[in-house]
Formats: sequence, structure tokens, C-alpha cells
Amino acid sequence: MSAQNYLAYDYPVLGVFWSMLVFFLWIMWFVLLFRVIVDIFRDDDMGGWGKAGWTIFCVVLPFLGVFVYLIARGKGMGQREVAQARAQQEAFDSYVRQTAQGATGTSSADELAKLSAMRSRGDITDDEFRRAKELVLSDAGPVRRGGESVPTSTGR
Repeated sequence: MSAQNYLAYDYPVLGVFWSMLVFFLWIMWFVLLFRVIVDIFRDDDMGGWGKAGWTIFCVVLPFLGVFVYLIARGKGMGQREVAQARAQQEAFDSYVRQTAQGATGTSSADELAKLSAMRSRGDITDDEFRRAKELVLSDAGPVRRGGESVPTSTGR
């Protein structure tokens, strides 16, 4: 039995380079294909038939479909990506603000002390003080000037 052994030097360095290049280009191609398909379904301006048409075009003729999509709708694709990134950042910032406010929230005693100081300065009337005090003691949340309740993040 004659078995042929392949050693490391039987596969030249340039062959390894080309194999790696082809492999990474193949991975990049699939990333691009999936980004295009995700963008097709993310686009709210496009109707169902348009989405179906672009999807079929990208699946049946992937190279041509993706390149035509990038040429025809690439600018909008970038704008949708930026809009989604901004929306995610705003949602995160809002969450951080709400969490930070919840951690440094004032107690009922603090609110009553502020209301008392406002009444003694003459900023609010006795009737407004009474209504605001009732809101604070009923645990309706922080109170603004004039006795209005401030909406809290707990949904009460």
C-alpha cells in the first residue's frame, strides 16, 4: 500500500493566502446579503409586494440582486441604519435617565419640606399647599409648583 503523505510545504504560502482571502470574501458576501435582506424588511416605506420582489430577486440572483439593491436603494439603507442607531441611543439614554432619577428620588418628607418652604415664601397658596400635600401623602409622586402631580416612571 502506497499512501501519499502531504506535508506543510506541499501547500505553498501563496495558496494559503488565496484560500484565506476567498474564505473571508465569502463570509463578507454573506454578511452583505443578510444586511440587504434585513434592510428590505426594515423599510417601512416599501409595500409587501416590493419586499417580496426584492427578496426573491436577492435569493434567486444573489449577486445581481444585492448589487442592484445597493445601487438603487443604498442611500436609504444608510439613512435607515443611522435612524435605527439614533433610536437605540435615545432609548438607552432615556432608560439611563429614568434609572438615575429613580435612584435619587426624593422622599415624601423631602417633598413636604419643599412644599412648606414654598408656602412660607409665598410661592404657593394655602389651598395649593393642601392639595400638593394630599398628593404627596397619597404617594402620587413628586409635586410641581401649583400642586400638579409629576408623572413617574412606575406608571402610577
